[in-house]
Amino acid sequence: MSLRINSIAPDFTAETTQGTIQFHEWIGDGYAILFSHPKDFTPVCTTELGFMAGLKPEFDKRNCKIIGLSVDPVTNHGKWAADIEETQGHKVTYPMIGDTELKVAKLYDMLPEEAGDSCEGRTAADNATVRTVFIIGPDKKVKLMLSYPMSTGRNFSEILRALDSIQLTAKHNVATPVNWQNGQDVIIPPAVSDEAAKAKFPGGWKTLKPYLRVVSQPE
Repeated sequence: MSLRINSIAPDFTAETTQGTIQFHEWIGDGYAILFSHPKDFTPVCTTELGFMAGLKPEFDKRNCKIIGLSVDPVTNHGKWAADIEETQGHKVTYPMIGDTELKVAKLYDMLPEEAGDSCEGRTAADNATVRTVFIIGPDKKVKLMLSYPMSTGRNFSEILRALDSIQLTAKHNVATPVNWQNGQDVIIPPAVSDEAAKAKFPGGWKTLKPYLRVVSQPE
């Protein structure tokens, strides 16, 4: 299946480093980030998993769980986690999915159906497209998808920034401009009439164009 923004994130049961999970049940009533890796003991992914381990308290503050996925057995993940802590300085305390039968990778449209049903004999290059980050909302819908090549480390500070925007805009019916950072001005969407905007933003706003109205970030 093809996934798009606002698609329901496919549910699944999987083995993880913290036991068996049912994905939607595991997400609960908050947000979740699923980020995937083509294989264990790969250099770029090692740095990414370590950085996310250090950033986890920031996601916790935002009621957002983190879960990793790699196309290798859970037993390998535990050994890899030791390397990650040693080289990156952060202990991986979030679960990591073992996708040995490629089920989740296929379910999330990261590998084609004809990829087979086993991780055995597959190299990282074979799984190069298993490099997507998904932000999933409490409604179990996909809010963001971001894919990188294996050679380019992902920017998880950007994922945190995007999560701030997604949560803010869901709560206040605003939009965030390019390079927005938490606390900066936001945009009143064109679907909100001036009359409705006056009720919502009694302090007023700046009109740059009729379709581009800028206002202070709501509390």
